[in-house]
Amino acid sequence: MSIPVDPYYDKQYNARASVSDYDQYPRLYRSLSDAAHSSLQVFRDIAYGPGAGERLDIFPAAQPDAPVLLFIHGGYWRALSKAESAFMAPALVEAGACVVVIDYDLAPAVSLDHIVDQVRRSLAWINAHIAEFGGDPTRVVASGSSAGGHLVGMLLAGGWHADYGVTDSVLRGALPISGLFDLQPLLATQINSWMNLDEQAARRNSPQAHFPCQGPEIVVSYGALESAEFARQSQEYLEAWQARGLPGRFVAAPGRNHFDVVLQLGEPGTPLYRAALQLLGL
Repeated sequence: MSIPVDPYYDKQYNARASVSDYDQYPRLYRSLSDAAHSSLQVFRDIAYGPGAGERLDIFPAAQPDAPVLLFIHGGYWRALSKAESAFMAPALVEAGACVVVIDYDLAPAVSLDHIVDQVRRSLAWINAHIAEFGGDPTRVVASGSSAGGHLVGMLLAGGWHADYGVTDSVLRGALPISGLFDLQPLLATQINSWMNLDEQAARRNSPQAHFPCQGPEIVVSYGALESAEFARQSQEYLEAWQARGLPGRFVAAPGRNHFDVVLQLGEPGTPLYRAALQLLGL
């Protein structure tokens, strides 16, 4: 039986309604990403799996054995792609990082279980092959925004690594931005009209329910202009991470909303950019 829509949660998780002109942001992501593709060396549309949508782009660093930033796009699991997700590549490549951006299949055509499996397989592919492109597989940092932040959380979760042929230390660090870590509230929102989650699927895919026994350093952030629920999600995840003795910290983003906070990854000198460099060891 479907759960009735709760007006409070529906408003809190309606990210698009939290800004006056949402459409400007995908256009900006795309224009900045197009500029990255035109100005940098890039290996495009490399298959990390057999599915048509299982492709990634690699922006290599100038020097070998470079640390790797894996970026996972948001879009509430139903929108955007790697074509809008390379905006951070110029600044991070210049700093010495190899940047990888991935595609995954989108809801409602596929389930969230399917998407999580794809993202985990993409990380396993990077672990096995990124050295061929000048990246250091022992220094991989995962980042993503919104739904991408959720998927980063599912990479940090425990219990899946052996099935994918990687160790539980496959990530050196993680930087989830405006993430969704407890999916239970989404059952009472319009979001579930395309996600089709039930109670079991929501728990199975909630990072908050699957903390690892050991994990890398994480940096958690969200925009100061975001809703109370998005703030709570990040705060409670970080607090629970730290309560388990795992290393993590918060980076504030004053004046930023749900959609422009992630742009800091490509803006040298900003708190998130500096945090990414620290996690990458640059």
